[in-house]
Amino acid sequence: MRELCTIVDLREQLQAALADHYQLERELGRGGMATVFLARDLRHKRPVALKVLHPELARTLGPERFQREIETVAGLQHPHILTVHDSGRVPASAGAAAQLWFTMPFVEGVPYYLSPGWLKIDPNFTPLKGNPRFERLVAGPRSP
Repeated sequence: MRELCTIVDLREQLQAALADHYQLERELGRGGMATVFLARDLRHKRPVALKVLHPELARTLGPERFQREIETVAGLQHPHILTVHDSGRVPASAGAAAQLWFTMPFVEGVPYYLSPGWLKIDPNFTPLKGNPRFERLVAGPRSP
């Protein structure tokens, strides 16, 4: 229950701080370091993925690693890598740590790693052939 309250609080704080620029619609996913929301870029009238550092990590580890991620991704230019549209920092408030965030294009669909045949490895590669973990990867995700 505490985790749900934290995510709800995170979303509310983020929405209040970014209300002039973005409208948060729903959570897309959560990892060990950040949460990603589907948001609407109000200025450009387009959907974006908005990634925000977990507040507890900002408090305990500091924001430096996430800031490096933003800078690294922003510097990449490749047709298969999403670019950074915008980034910023929501200042700390009473009881809440500062929140680093960035936006990138939102791409509708299934994550690439869940699509059939995503792993392109020669199945005749001898050291891997017969390895059950490799065989599962090459077979791709199972249908429910």
